[in-house]
Amino acid sequence: MRVVLTAETAPEELARLFQRPALEDMEVAPSVQARTAEIFGEPLSPSQAVARIAAAVRERGDAAVVQLARSIDGLDVTPERFFVGEDEIEAAYREAKPEMVAAIRRARDNIRRAHEAQLRRDWWMTMPSGAVLGQRYVPLERVAACVPGGRFPLVSTALMAVVPARVAGVREVIVATPARGEGRIDPYLLIAAREAGADRILRIGGAHGVAALAYGTETIPAVDKIVGPGNVFVQLAKKHVFGRVGIDSIAGPSEILVLADETAPPAFVAADLLSQAEHDTEAAAWLITTDAGLAQAVAAEVERQLAALPEPAVARASLERWGRVAVCRDLDEAVDLANRLAPEHLELMLKEPQAVLPRLAHAGAVFIGPHSPEVMGDYIAGLNHILPTNGTARFASQLSVDDFVRRVGVVAYTQDAFLAEARDAARLADIEGLVAHARAVHVRLDALAQPLPGAGAPQGR
Repeated sequence: MRVVLTAETAPEELARLFQRPALEDMEVAPSVQARTAEIFGEPLSPSQAVARIAAAVRERGDAAVVQLARSIDGLDVTPERFFVGEDEIEAAYREAKPEMVAAIRRARDNIRRAHEAQLRRDWWMTMPSGAVLGQRYVPLERVAACVPGGRFPLVSTALMAVVPARVAGVREVIVATPARGEGRIDPYLLIAAREAGADRILRIGGAHGVAALAYGTETIPAVDKIVGPGNVFVQLAKKHVFGRVGIDSIAGPSEILVLADETAPPAFVAADLLSQAEHDTEAAAWLITTDAGLAQAVAAEVERQLAALPEPAVARASLERWGRVAVCRDLDEAVDLANRLAPEHLELMLKEPQAVLPRLAHAGAVFIGPHSPEVMGDYIAGLNHILPTNGTARFASQLSVDDFVRRVGVVAYTQDAFLAEARDAARLADIEGLVAHARAVHVRLDALAQPLPGAGAPQGR
């Protein structure tokens, strides 16, 4: 990890060290570039590959999905087997360890409880004119949840994406997760999807899965919204189909920022940094501290713990690319830097974290104290772990029940309420020069024998 002293680093250089690339500008590994060229017969950027995939699925439906699943995932599947059968889910339960299923259910229950607290109520109010205004919260009809299932089968993401949709009242929820070879999906992922309440599990992931769910095919129904994490191709595919369907966000690689002082245990800080670094080589692990001694101790502890990991290569590459330790002059500077970074996960290991919390405006989720590691939020605390990344916590929020409902406004005027405000509505239309708008008011006033002079008034009287 690179250690920088803010007192000795120019602001421009500090910004450069922590600047994350936009998703479209993210470099993919040479092996991924080579594989993309092999699949498409020519070198393509991730954006170009996604556009090619989406066009194929839109034009050829199931046939394109079959071909892309074979060439990209090595999956031989027919449309009849796109969706997981009940027999496969039953087999997963027979194979599973009871204590693992119990852990999945405990996490599910916590997630449900936390998201039930987010439910909103319809509201109604009467305005001074007598008009009644209201807002209804209407669940979406059908949504899809992307759940990574490659190197790590993210059972927690199945819970985090599906349970809020169910709490919101979505009629149908489809989980999309990539299968491999003969179509096998990790049994615990199948169990998590079922326990969360998924109606169907699509064994197609990637950009081709996103495109199929957005456009619909002969076998795969089009959905109203697609949520969930995934690699650069999945996220660019979500961006590509946005407008045809809704999406939750365009998520980049995972991030953790630990804001710590001399009271923080170095072993805890190091472990939490590594917990995100192991995701992939583009994950970011940042420590901001006011104590130079802690910075050195954490850097040493990271090396010690890294060496003990069974497969340290990904985490090591991540830390070499995106591991940063900033030693700040004081807590004010540390808080300011944390707000500018707007991290996905922000841990506070400080002597007085509650005093600092109100000053932290930008973060996907905040974890307070040494016994609240980000990992608890990942799995079992109950709030959602699908969070804004790459600085988007400045304007975006964690996935919630709100992502699965629409706000529908309702307006009801009585005749008296209409008469009380019609003249001002017509005047505002006249200001804008929208004659037909004004006329929609005047035709009613005329019917009520109260015509109003103006550009929108009926002529020839």
